[in-house]
Amino acid sequence: MNPPCGRCNKPVYPTEKINCLDKYWHKGCFSCEVCKMALSMNNYKGFEKKPYCTMHYPKTSFTIVTDTPENLRLKQQSLLNSQIKYHEEFEKSKTRSDAPPPENRQEQELQASNSERFNQPAGQMRPAVVSPPSGGKRYQALYSYVAAEADEVSLQEGDLVSDVEPIDEGWMFGCNQRTGKRGMLPANYVRPI
Repeated sequence: MNPPCGRCNKPVYPTEKINCLDKYWHKGCFSCEVCKMALSMNNYKGFEKKPYCTMHYPKTSFTIVTDTPENLRLKQQSLLNSQIKYHEEFEKSKTRSDAPPPENRQEQELQASNSERFNQPAGQMRPAVVSPPSGGKRYQALYSYVAAEADEVSLQEGDLVSDVEPIDEGWMFGCNQRTGKRGMLPANYVRPI
């Protein structure tokens, strides 16, 4: 039995058979899907098992971005910035009725930091709160931050940062008390305590 043609579904006989794109075609039916120009095995382009001429071949363009260290850093920074925006919007959407009364807020924060410290895996316990040696400003991390450069400091949510000095509008310099490392950190990831 002769197979059906990929275009007209009529039987294709061996003398006029073209086997291409997982189908059989009559020589006259093997033409461009758009302009119907007759094609041969030398000048066709296949797309989704259909023949096209060079002019009407569907173009799929992709943007290739190489994973250079700088592009990876920018990608990571964009992700972190989107997380910051989400956190800020979430905080703004919370009603003030969730906030504990002022006299109980400090006690609740102390209880939360103590329970968080004791719920850490062994070997990763957070140190007890210690006053900064130089008496500089102290801040607490609102969000986790992974250092993107060697002169930056990584943070985990809740970390205490001492000896904080503002550098410019978006960055500060300080010491993460949990790790003991000093360096730059984003100003909108921390709040004064």
